[in-house]
Amino acid sequence: MKTRILKWLSVLALAMTLSVATMPEVQAQCPMCRMSAESNLKNGGTDGKGLNNGILYMLATPYMIIGVIGFIWWRNRRKEGEEELEMESN
Repeated sequence: MKTRILKWLSVLALAMTLSVATMPEVQAQCPMCRMSAESNLKNGGTDGKGLNNGILYMLATPYMIIGVIGFIWWRNRRKEGEEELEMESN
């Protein structure tokens, strides 16, 4: 059971890594934000360059939170299972 979970987690981690590594540049802005960023860049500003990165960070945050909660849950469940095995052994 433990090896199946590790196998699926490693496949999932590999898939996520490949999807992030091969992701093309994304233009994920509303028209108003895009117009504002483009005019800022044309006028010599640098505010528009970080806009897409900010959007991607906001997109990744919920997934990171869920991942951390899932890892903590998995680790605690594993400890409970080990404690139950020790209790049964005695």
